[in-house]
Amino acid sequence: MNVFGLSWRYLWSRPLATALNLLLLALGLASMAFVLIARDQIDRAFERDLAGIDVVVGAKGSPMQLILAGVFHIDVPPGNIPLAEVQRLAQHPQVARLIPLSLGDNLQGFRIVGTTPDYAAHYGVQVAQGTLWSRPMQAVLGAQVAGSTGLQTGQAFEGAHGLGAGGAMHGETPYTVSGVLAPCGCVIDRLVLTATESVWQVHDDMHAGDSMDEAERLELAQALADEREVTLALITYNTPMAAVSFPRFINSTTSMQAAAPAVEITRLLGMVGVGTKVLQGLAVVLLGVAALSVFIALWGAVRERRGDLAMLRMLGAPAARVAVLLLCEALWLAALACVLGLLVAHGLAGLLGSMVMDSQSLAIHGWQWVPAEGWVPALALGVAVVAALVPVVSAYRVDVSQLLNSR
Repeated sequence: MNVFGLSWRYLWSRPLATALNLLLLALGLASMAFVLIARDQIDRAFERDLAGIDVVVGAKGSPMQLILAGVFHIDVPPGNIPLAEVQRLAQHPQVARLIPLSLGDNLQGFRIVGTTPDYAAHYGVQVAQGTLWSRPMQAVLGAQVAGSTGLQTGQAFEGAHGLGAGGAMHGETPYTVSGVLAPCGCVIDRLVLTATESVWQVHDDMHAGDSMDEAERLELAQALADEREVTLALITYNTPMAAVSFPRFINSTTSMQAAAPAVEITRLLGMVGVGTKVLQGLAVVLLGVAALSVFIALWGAVRERRGDLAMLRMLGAPAARVAVLLLCEALWLAALACVLGLLVAHGLAGLLGSMVMDSQSLAIHGWQWVPAEGWVPALALGVAVVAALVPVVSAYRVDVSQLLNSR
């Protein structure tokens, strides 16, 4: 007797009930898998973007806002800080590396970041085409920026004022693309990098206006040069002990604030975790309902097929083989629901990834395998076995003589 083939035919002999059970079980598994995939992808994105950054220094305000704006570039920074103070911080004995960032403009929604070549080197990003900038008003494009805008090396573009699309164009000070960076799967992919002096030059020209003569422009440039600012600074410590004293030093003795990414991201994930727990709770409820539905279906199948089961026993099938026949129905259902649930979960993760990529936010890849997904088939198998346990035992204990006498 081909147990697998016969159980498959028995399973689909009740197509509506089977489809309902499959839907319930697949939805529960998809919800659980989606939580695992999304959480893993978000954690990995945070880890990539936070790698090697011990503290972010910027204007006083919300520490969370400072981290989101300075590391992930998904928020507006609280303000600017004096360049002179940042330069003094770079000489601090506890600072191993300081990377200044200057924000304020965008290219079709992608942020233009004035910085130093250390920023690209920090993430280990290689140049795929052209070279890094060698003078002001040259820029390199992240992989996602290049793919979205279609700009190539040597072409010119104009930045727009503000951190989101739709600002006034800086038509008098265009940038030239000097290179395109290779994909890194990190925040650099969705940024336009240039020299800090480029950002200053663009805004100097904006403040100068068209009515100023050359002398007035020089006088304004000198005045602005004495008050140069950057938006924030990314700092790496030269000793782990600096994590205790350095933020306190910044917050208490300067006009700036220091935000520790590890602390703020832990808080953020804690807030996001509430929604995760709700979705997990919904998945547990769906799996419980699915298990109950499968149990009822299999129990009804045993009652409907008592005559068939007795006939199989008369034809020589052992009791264990008859019980396995019923168990295989549940396993078929679990396998189908597992495949369908994982496809739905990855599809939802891909949709989420495309949405956040369109908003130029975190990089999430929907069709990437997550190790935690290994629990999904185990969970499907467990639900199927638990739901089938009582019906299987009942099928195993079928009394052939009693059934034949009753017929």
